[in-house]
Amino acid sequence: MIKKLNIGFLSTTYHTSLILIARKWIEKKLGIKVDWKLYPSGPDEVKALAKKEIDIAYIGLPPVIIGIGNRIPLKCIAAGHVEGSLLIGEEGFKSFEELGTLSEVLIQFRGKMIASPPKGSIHDIIIRKFLKEHGIKDVEVNNFPWADNILDDFSDRKITSAIGTPALAVAAKEFSGGKILIPADKLWENSPSYGIITREDLIENSPELLSRFLFLHKEATDEIRDNPDKAAGDVSKLIGIVDEDFVKKVYRVSPKYFINLTDEFINSTKEFINALVKLEYIKEPVSTDDVFDFRIIEAIGER
Repeated sequence: MIKKLNIGFLSTTYHTSLILIARKWIEKKLGIKVDWKLYPSGPDEVKALAKKEIDIAYIGLPPVIIGIGNRIPLKCIAAGHVEGSLLIGEEGFKSFEELGTLSEVLIQFRGKMIASPPKGSIHDIIIRKFLKEHGIKDVEVNNFPWADNILDDFSDRKITSAIGTPALAVAAKEFSGGKILIPADKLWENSPSYGIITREDLIENSPELLSRFLFLHKEATDEIRDNPDKAAGDVSKLIGIVDEDFVKKVYRVSPKYFINLTDEFINSTKEFINALVKLEYIKEPVSTDDVFDFRIIEAIGER
């Protein structure tokens, strides 16, 4: 029986990990110890899962697909959120609202650079996919090893645009004079911005523990969606450098929070599998049966 959970998480404001950490729900409600490990990106978490350094992780689906394509025994057992990638830039750039198409927005970056989280992250895949799809070749995608550093460089005017999370979009607008160029729902509808990922051996050996974890994930997810004021207060205190209003703004930028493995979530994952093949991140398509395991989510009545 597992006596301690090792859970990988990102600094992403809207992930339920921050609520579970702030309220110590794992310790109080599951009665076991937990070691929360912060990682720079989803691809880094996949490496940690492969080494069995962590048992569970909060990750966007593309790095997981790449890992599975490389024979790492992982599964997504629940969703968390969709549409978590936005393109932001300086005020001089025109937005999707002003121009009307993705192509017209992206053409503005010919001869320029767009910053992105690490290669293989969901944000990286999205921007590279659309640049290729629209035939825009002379744009550099600069992958930052630690995504949090993107805002610092944007604020210091070292970069003029970036793709990233709702928190990046709100911070760029609030503190650095930036604007949203392409909102999340216009960039990639239902993009699987994060799910709950675990190792296959944990599914086989500790399904009850995973079920209890998903109950906590669901409770926190429902609160972010239905009672964001309460959730934002605890998260802002945990982060320490942003206030409650900032967290609520992040929640509102892309408010699609749920844990169900819906048809939309799965179909969007299929689209990412195809994109990963075309971009040569994986050699051949993987089946969604290799990506998802429905047994845990079905056990708690949330399929």
